Amino acid sequence: MSPVYDCRDESQLLSGMRHARQAISRGELVVLPTDTVYGIAADAFNARAVAGLLEAKGRGRQQPPPVLVPGVGTLRALAAEIPPAVDDLVHTFWPGGLTIVLPAQPSLSWDLGDTHGTVAVRMPAQNLTLELLEETGPLAVSSANRTGMPAAVSIDEARDMLGDSVAVYLDAGASEWGFASTIVDATTLIGGAEPRVRVLREGTVSRARLREVLGDLLEPDPESDAPSGAPSPTASTAPDAEAPGP
Repeated sequence: MSPVYDCRDESQLLSGMRHARQAISRGELVVLPTDTVYGIAADAFNARAVAGLLEAKGRGRQQPPPVLVPGVGTLRALAAEIPPAVDDLVHTFWPGGLTIVLPAQPSLSWDLGDTHGTVAVRMPAQNLTLELLEETGPLAVSSANRTGMPAAVSIDEARDMLGDSVAVYLDAGASEWGFASTIVDATTLIGGAEPRVRVLREGTVSRARLREVLGDLLEPDPESDAPSGAPSPTASTAPDAEAPGP
């Protein structure tokens, strides 16, 4: 069985981080903690590794994973442009539970799946994972579960679903939030005829908090008879929107 490292134990933390870095560099998969749910991670610039991530989850290229980054500098390297409203979102909600979809830099040599020229980016509020990201660079990360199953909020749940398809498991205890990040599509803020931020998936950041930052740039709220917390009708267009992601 693939090893599990309890990162709350200093001696296991050092060993686990070393083995996680090595696994990522070899194109293998790692399960790591985030502030929302556990994620399954691969080198974002290794197409074989990303394909292995999708295979481990039981999903196809039409559901590309988001990318976790260690900070705003990496976001600027991945996105073609950062509109002022996105700067405001990042300043308010990062690190934290907000994933932002933007046009990707056309020069990026990666293959995350059928992204249609976009990238979904988040900086998680999890120090262990941020440290790993500083050393590995951007990681393609999806929720640590098989497609159609609940997202893992503990390392045991992740291991039960993913088994030996993952090389290293990093355990940091129960997830802080236990449910998904919010995903917003900000692509039309760059050259769009009607600039508007759409909510593709509602999660840890509420529409009300988004509106405090964006004002009228946020799409109108859904009909009042919609179930509370229900995803937007456009959620299927978001990277990793089919199931709760990190």
